[in-house]
Amino acid sequence: MSDKAPLLVIAAGGTGGHMFPAQALAESMLRKGWRVKLSTDARGARYTGGFPHTVEIEQIASATFARGGLLAKLAVAPRIAGGVIRSIFKMLGDRPDVVVGFGGYPSIPALAAATILRRPRMLHEQNGVLGRVNQVFAKRVDAIACGTWPTTLPEGVTGIHTGNPVRASVLDRAGAGYIPPGDYPMSLLVMGGSQGARILSDVVPPSIAALPMDMLRNLRVSHQARDEDGQRVADFYAEHGINADVQPFFHDVPNRMSEAQLVISRAGASSVADISVIGRPSILIPFAAATSDHQSANARGLTEAGGAILMPESSFSPGALTEQLMLVLSNEQGASMMSKAALSWGKPDATQQLVALVEHLAASKT
Repeated sequence: MSDKAPLLVIAAGGTGGHMFPAQALAESMLRKGWRVKLSTDARGARYTGGFPHTVEIEQIASATFARGGLLAKLAVAPRIAGGVIRSIFKMLGDRPDVVVGFGGYPSIPALAAATILRRPRMLHEQNGVLGRVNQVFAKRVDAIACGTWPTTLPEGVTGIHTGNPVRASVLDRAGAGYIPPGDYPMSLLVMGGSQGARILSDVVPPSIAALPMDMLRNLRVSHQARDEDGQRVADFYAEHGINADVQPFFHDVPNRMSEAQLVISRAGASSVADISVIGRPSILIPFAAATSDHQSANARGLTEAGGAILMPESSFSPGALTEQLMLVLSNEQGASMMSKAALSWGKPDATQQLVALVEHLAASKT
């Protein structure tokens, strides 16, 4: 690719939640003929395996005050300063047309350098509450793209609802026809997410077991449970004669979701995006210990649109969940309306909207 091609620097790291939407943007910008560099640190580099090989990975030191003891915290500022200086020199040598930060402390050096050098820059926030790094830069960028809507933003700052980019396998099932619940085989998908899934393994199986037998005999359950919970969950389902597939990770979530009459899930940003793009009724249980309760914020829009039922952990009990399961699985019309509401809330064109924002920033620079 020619060195004269426009350059996008993506700054991201820390978790897959930051890196996966960054990857989606990188792939699209490469197809547009742009050069793409990813600025991250050693921790973020662990999530770069899926990035196209033409993306140049720049590992630049960063750090966070949130971990380690006193000595580790004392080393944070010099480490970040060193990373910012290195990023400045890199950007002076190969000036980026646009810099996009996706959150996580590894994005600090590139965003700080872009701010100092006054390069066009924007943020993408996946959750309904800005992460710590994005909070710092919210008033220092040209645009903020919001994956979740509404997103809580600082006073005087406006955001653009682009949605969260989803995987190609999810897009393949976008708007897949919904078969409402009835007296025939039905599927239920249970997704615990990577954190705090134990409560779902504790509450969901007995809630399902309490359903009327004429409903239970039609149910097939796909339950994602952590390794330490998997066997007891599988044993419970087997002892109660429930047809269940229990695994720590499903590689075919989009297919299982598109076949489901109902999804029970944590409210991670990517899970909410998948549910809304495919268009399925859901019961969302936000992870109570999430930073700034951002999972509740993630669930708010889909719930208010009528596509989901929100159950806080404080009221998430077997009896309460059984009641909600009955409400959806015994109401064909209501479930269909939830499916349509979820679909109306979905943003399958999230990546394209991010691309348009990047191109607009690049054009405004000239």
